[in-house]
Amino acid sequence: MAASIFPDYPPQTTPEQADYLISNLKDWSIAHGLAVRPSPAFVAEELDPSGVLATTAPVTLFPSPFPAACFEEARGIQKSYNELYAAISQDEEWLRECVEELIDVDDFIAKLWDIHSSVRNEGYVQNLSLGLFRSDYMIHVDPSNPSSRPEIKQVEFNTIASSFGGLSSQVSLLHNYLLSISAYPASTSSLITPNSLPSNPTIQSLTSGLAAAHIAYGPSKSDQPLPLCILFIVQSSERNVFDQRHLEYHLQNRHSIPVFRLSFSEITQHTQIPPSNPRRPLHYLPAHSPTTPYEVTVIYFRAGYSPTDYPTPTSWTARLHLERSAAIKCPSILTHLAGSKKIQQVLATPSSPHLSRFLPDPSTATRVRKTFAAIYPLDDSRAGEHAKALTAHPETVKGYVLKPQREGGGNNIYRAAISSFLAFVPEPEWKRYILMELIEPPALNNSILRNGKIETGGVIGELGVYGVCLWRNGKAGDGRKEVEILQNHEAGYLLRTKGRESEEGGVAAGFGAVDSCLLVDV
Repeated sequence: MAASIFPDYPPQTTPEQADYLISNLKDWSIAHGLAVRPSPAFVAEELDPSGVLATTAPVTLFPSPFPAACFEEARGIQKSYNELYAAISQDEEWLRECVEELIDVDDFIAKLWDIHSSVRNEGYVQNLSLGLFRSDYMIHVDPSNPSSRPEIKQVEFNTIASSFGGLSSQVSLLHNYLLSISAYPASTSSLITPNSLPSNPTIQSLTSGLAAAHIAYGPSKSDQPLPLCILFIVQSSERNVFDQRHLEYHLQNRHSIPVFRLSFSEITQHTQIPPSNPRRPLHYLPAHSPTTPYEVTVIYFRAGYSPTDYPTPTSWTARLHLERSAAIKCPSILTHLAGSKKIQQVLATPSSPHLSRFLPDPSTATRVRKTFAAIYPLDDSRAGEHAKALTAHPETVKGYVLKPQREGGGNNIYRAAISSFLAFVPEPEWKRYILMELIEPPALNNSILRNGKIETGGVIGELGVYGVCLWRNGKAGDGRKEVEILQNHEAGYLLRTKGRESEEGGVAAGFGAVDSCLLVDV
């Protein structure tokens, strides 16, 4: 942990000030959908058998200080990251070489690649792809250099189910509201101002991408034209439902696009592809009205990123079924694979030449490369042998985190626990992991409301910048396809804040809280 670079924070409050702040925070949050379904640890399932209850999402009482220059750099570089991952997803040969290293040790990655291979052999019928991306960063300050400037370092790049776009917009509005009603002590008046709280139109920006893809799909491809819709693929026991509903309601209210939700386990039951139609339109038959079919223009995956979403062979059949269809996928199976930790490692290993393959402009590549923390494979390469040596020594391993090829919180192994963890993993299987240099964020304090209780103390913030990218695949050549970018823009931000003692930051996984940025010059 680096020394603090921020002002003394958060401000002290009297009991009366705290009561005013917290009561307004709780009521505003529920009234504006800054909420989640309560976890069984908070409300036992037998007390809410119908699932009708909601509670305030874990949220910070105060916006967290964040270096303004770092915030603007993270936003400014997002379009380049969008282009990078769109290009990677269309470089099949390069992706195959990366994925082949994992196929024999990672069944999940292997099955995703098998789906691509199956559809490729049959022939893809949709050449449009949509990415609703999120690039996650932490502020890094070199603890060995007191004069070093804060800089952003990338934690990961998310290509599937990039969540909390709905709640992130709401928490920014919440903190602005609390400022407007003088809920913050007068001592913060020169620090927390309207100008220091950036606007965050994530809901509008993300839905504009979904709407653009819906339009780009064109007219119905069914033999008898059908009404068109967007389909959200979700987990059946989703607690973070309100985050998704914000996007759904905005699409319906502002873009007049019908949106339906379908749990991953019900895909084959409620969708079909007419076998006689070579264009393979995807038909959705709503359970509440099965005689009124819709044609799906865009499949937005908010599930399917974890092996737990595929408990049976039927689950994999369902994913193949969707990938075969003419619907625009968000993401496609190749874009999903492009977001694996292996790809991040290949790009970020020191002296890696791969970035210039996708970002030929040297200045753009240099700007992106500056955001990388050092990441190593655990294979038999020169870099892999170096990584193995790092994990073998108690002192050097303290500066690293071990990551599998998985999305969602709770999967990583930190510091000294790495060596003991690897001792129980056969060495040929180590290559399913990457070893990443830990980012050293500056010290910061804040207060978090979680499950009705206030937790105050040291925290760490993780900034996620959303991006929208819609592209068309061009003609194949040298294993690659030309990428025609149709939409490309930065789409708002998410700040997740966790207790300093917590290594993970996933809000839905129970580790972090949603937050907003208080921009400061440091």
